[in-house]
Amino acid sequence: MSGIDNNRPQLQECLRYVREGDTLVITKIDRLARSTLHLCQIVESLQKKKVDLIVLDQNIDTSTSSGRLLLNMLGVIAQFETEIRAERQRDGIRKAKEKGIRFGKPFKLNETQVNELRQKRNNGIKIKDLMAEYNLSKACLYNYLSCSPLQEMTDA
Repeated sequence: MSGIDNNRPQLQECLRYVREGDTLVITKIDRLARSTLHLCQIVESLQKKKVDLIVLDQNIDTSTSSGRLLLNMLGVIAQFETEIRAERQRDGIRKAKEKGIRFGKPFKLNETQVNELRQKRNNGIKIKDLMAEYNLSKACLYNYLSCSPLQEMTDA
């Protein structure tokens, strides 16, 4: 599972299971912790249990002082990279929106169909019948009914 995910039952079980004298072996730091703080918390809990940590890809072994130093430095760098990546993603999304790129699923109905749908609803056709006719969920149907022109929906 992603290191960003907060709910990782297998990791929690692993951290509960390890005992004094054990060594927890992982491939990468960023697969273990969500942030530098989280990494420090995990390492601290392992230290309290007298459990060493080995990170294969970065050749880190917390049973040595140089290994602990390297672990902390790489944890800070990993968090920095995560933040930079998120910043780039936000910038990319913003630029795409400025260019008029629309995110999300394409609309099921065109403007003519939306007008027709609204007219039928104004004439008293039941929501469940409109859902069946247009093959729409209730939420999607209400979205079509509540937005004025179809263009407003693209801005949302």
